[in-house]
Amino acid sequence: MMYDDKPNESCALFGVSLINGREAAGLVFNALLALQHRGQEGAGIAVTSGNNIFCHKGEGLASEVFSEGVLETLPKSRTAIGHTLYSKAGANKKENAGPFVTEYLTGRVAAAFNGGITNAGDLRGDLQKNGLYFNTDSDGETVSSLIAYCITKERDILSGVVRAANYLEGAFSIIVEGGGKIIAIRDTCGFRPLCVGRGEDGYAVASESCALDSCGFELVRDVRPGEAIVIENGELTNQGVMLDGKKHADGQEAQKHGLCIFEYVYFARPDSVVDGLSVYKARYNMGMVLAKEHPAEADVVCGAPDTGLDAASGYSAGSGIPLVPGFVRNRYIGRSFIYPTQDQRESAVRLKLNPLSATIVGKRVVFVDDSIVRGTTTEKTVRSLKYAGAKEVHVRISSPPPLHSCRYGTDIDNEDNLIANKMTLEGIRNKIGADSLGYISIDGLKKACDQCALPFCTDCYIKTK
Repeated sequence: MMYDDKPNESCALFGVSLINGREAAGLVFNALLALQHRGQEGAGIAVTSGNNIFCHKGEGLASEVFSEGVLETLPKSRTAIGHTLYSKAGANKKENAGPFVTEYLTGRVAAAFNGGITNAGDLRGDLQKNGLYFNTDSDGETVSSLIAYCITKERDILSGVVRAANYLEGAFSIIVEGGGKIIAIRDTCGFRPLCVGRGEDGYAVASESCALDSCGFELVRDVRPGEAIVIENGELTNQGVMLDGKKHADGQEAQKHGLCIFEYVYFARPDSVVDGLSVYKARYNMGMVLAKEHPAEADVVCGAPDTGLDAASGYSAGSGIPLVPGFVRNRYIGRSFIYPTQDQRESAVRLKLNPLSATIVGKRVVFVDDSIVRGTTTEKTVRSLKYAGAKEVHVRISSPPPLHSCRYGTDIDNEDNLIANKMTLEGIRNKIGADSLGYISIDGLKKACDQCALPFCTDCYIKTK
């Protein structure tokens, strides 16, 4: 990810069941590379071999965890699942990486998890009373242990997974591997994306369709909110099994929530289709709406790499102001978070992104970005544009200002640190040094994404709850 001053997603999932042909672990590895944007702090792959499940996982990018020769150490298999990790501050990245493999009376089950479980502490306590032991405070480990416990009670993998999911409150997509099956399940609101693809050699499930594309699978459809599907021996053998749809922890009915709208704003790759809507098209539409809601007298439009570029294209089309590349990105600089000091991390960010003076010098610039959380990154970017010769910088943001942290796993900063809770619009504009500032409205954002098949969760933007 380009900036540290952004909300972050919690992990990516991929699972595959093949009839023959390609070996599953290598396919999952390729998928994790395609999904790396959803989590860069850990990765893992679990494969089925006979009645056993073998797993390799670790800290870092997928290419670091599965360096040369590592994949060959996993047993050959036609069934495998994978996971990339985004862990919150202070979490042990290596221990929290998935998939989690848990033993039960007659076998093993592996689970890859994405989301946030609001009753995880209570569930963990109940499981501990029944003799289960935990190595981490990860929701993923809690979910895997709960599934294994419920499979033991139900004596059937699908029934056990569904029973476990009905205990979960919050947001989740889960891919489970066990008994030669892949079971994919999505919460009753559809907070987190999950889709199914078909290829010549079998079926796959993924957090985003870009991973299906990268591995030669054709998108079939999204897993429906509250649905569990089963893939076995390369065939989609069971679909339409539904969860109970009970109330969530806040007491609101499930249907009043929906997909986290930040999937379209920032999380998902632009070449993905999420719940029927192209991510690229959604971002382009955001720019079109921004141009109507917050016009600017300017000479050029540029976007923040990478998630501001599509909205900038839309703003240019909607306003008639020419689109120019505003920055050159150095793709050979390592991840900024690995540097030990803040000064080194900030230097790495400056090295990664440099204004292109030839396109902006002496110009009034509309700069389009996807969000402002704390304001530190936007302030530095505006300063760098003006230092490179921009006459004016008009900032346009393709999401409303976040006001609340998320209960469902999106890692938005503490509410006390959110700039929109501390300053007025004019105060934010003055702090970041912009000549004008405009955020898209909540209604405008929903309009830009109105071709999505689901309603949206926008709780983090709402002033009162």
